[in-house]
Amino acid sequence: MARTLFGYPQRVKDGGSEVHPDSDDDLRGAEIDKVLDRNWNELLQELRVAETGTQILTGFLLTLPFTNRFATLSHGQERLYLAVLIGSVVATGLNVAPVAYHRILFRRRKRRWLVSAANLAARAALVMLALDSAGVVLLVFDVVVDRTAALVAGGAVLAFLLFLWGVVPLVERASHEEGGHAAEARRSPGSTSAP
Repeated sequence: MARTLFGYPQRVKDGGSEVHPDSDDDLRGAEIDKVLDRNWNELLQELRVAETGTQILTGFLLTLPFTNRFATLSHGQERLYLAVLIGSVVATGLNVAPVAYHRILFRRRKRRWLVSAANLAARAALVMLALDSAGVVLLVFDVVVDRTAALVAGGAVLAFLLFLWGVVPLVERASHEEGGHAAEARRSPGSTSAP
């Protein structure tokens, strides 16, 4: 099995020349670079979308202390507000991290690392955005209605986002991987496994 870094085949030195181990797609050299370039561009587009939501949420949170109603928050609501604010800033940092990585590593031939690190940062940012969105709903419902309604609404939002952003694509990936293994087993000569 080829050594990989976050799903990308690694270049290995073999007697002074670079060897690109086979991946599932049999990619080599320039093809890997094209895939990495495409993946980098797709990640940047995704980060732009996520960053807009994060910026709007952070901007909303930053304005709250300057409203008249903020002074009426309970001590617990103030703590929840601060936790959600910090989470929103962390999500912003995670969304912007790939830009910082790229600026520091520009023209250093680190595209493989950039794509992998940006992928991890984007995933973590989505988790933070889901938590922050649920936290904001929790805070607003707690202020406007009551704590029980807040817990129900915040939990529902978190469950919905985790399902939509996490479960749905994981189910698709699992079904694709199962289908790929079955197809591979059918193609393999001498395979004893049933499709």
